[in-house]
Amino acid sequence: MDNDNGTAVTKFILLGFSDFGAYQLPIFWGVLFIYLVTLLGNSLIITLTLLDSALNTPMYFFLRHLSIVEILYTTTIVPRMLSDLLSSYPVISPAGCFTQMYFFALFGIAECCLLTAMAYDRFAAICRPLHYATLMNRQVCVGMVGASYLMGITTGTTHSIFIFTLPFHGTNIVHHFLCDILPVLRLASGDTFWGEVGNLAVTLLFIITPFALILFSYVRILITILGVASTQGRQKVFSTCSSHLMVVTLFFGTGTIAYMRPQASSTQDMDQILSLFYTVVTPMFNPFIYTLRNKEVMGALKRKLTKHL
Repeated sequence: MDNDNGTAVTKFILLGFSDFGAYQLPIFWGVLFIYLVTLLGNSLIITLTLLDSALNTPMYFFLRHLSIVEILYTTTIVPRMLSDLLSSYPVISPAGCFTQMYFFALFGIAECCLLTAMAYDRFAAICRPLHYATLMNRQVCVGMVGASYLMGITTGTTHSIFIFTLPFHGTNIVHHFLCDILPVLRLASGDTFWGEVGNLAVTLLFIITPFALILFSYVRILITILGVASTQGRQKVFSTCSSHLMVVTLFFGTGTIAYMRPQASSTQDMDQILSLFYTVVTPMFNPFIYTLRNKEVMGALKRKLTKHL
């Protein structure tokens, strides 16, 4: 359904996975399962890092906030997606679209910043061990987390307000399962040039730049690891970084492909699959990566299970 060119849009239609027809119900159950696992896994990490004194370090302080952001990030998207998968006419009001876009940008940017802070923490621990206590004291850690949320709030507010001050006339069909910035921006009737420039700037500033900083940190870490004399020492250092590096690769890899891929080479189905992966699937992997590959977290989990069971 399209509006007439002279009629202001009063609702948006989220096509989402409507083209998948008979596959919508299996997608619903699959997404619901992933969402529940994401909530359970990240809640477990939050609980362990709060209750176990052995995990009272900067790395697990950042990990706890990363898990909080993951829960809020997926909750911004998944419940609405599940409702739309069961609906034959998925619509959302402009106010609802604005709210979803705002929180999606907020938590997405906050996650990028937190992953960068975690990379700096590993860099300080491995490359500057004598100064680690000073570089990563409590005030610095709280400041980094606060700055991550502030960046997300500022970006989400700026983008959402700018886009929804534009007039929307004509088509109201969003070819996505959420109110992401570009799909909604392209429906605006006014001049969208500055909106697209702003979106590119945000992509460069909060996706490409953090990814580059993380890569730089790990290059320095790799150089330091190669300077460690014993093989056992190298394995210990590498094990503390491998979990974070896997999460970074999953999150930034799919996000970069989705947002930096040329529009001419993209298809709606491929865009949906990429978006589904980095918004829904990746947050589910993080708890498994940080628990199954981390001896300290597994040790804390075993201690709590032993104590209560």
